[in-house]
Amino acid sequence: MNIVERTDEEIRAVADPLWRDLLRHSNEGKYGEFVKGFARSLALAMNQVVVNHQFANSELARNLSEDADYLGIIRRGEHVTVLYRQRSTKKPGEWLGRLVLGYEDGEVRIFAASIF
Repeated sequence: MNIVERTDEEIRAVADPLWRDLLRHSNEGKYGEFVKGFARSLALAMNQVVVNHQFANSELARNLSEDADYLGIIRRGEHVTVLYRQRSTKKPGEWLGRLVLGYEDGEVRIFAASIF
């Protein structure tokens, strides 16, 4: 099944827990747990030294609020992009969270994740 064929509710049932896990592991600086749900291609592209440096030096990456607002889903090709309004516990303002999901070996995996 292509993930774009799933309903919004089905996608959110998978995406929301994955997003919460990413937030928690980012706040805790746990690289191994942070990349656990990543697709192989993304995990291989992630440089552990760079990511650990980001965790250690980014006030935003270590202080993400667990209260994110779901904004919507964009379907494209074999992937969906789930968008969230993200806040920090230390910095004022709002950021856009992006979680790209698709299937790899029959499982939903993370193909991209970012906050900007």
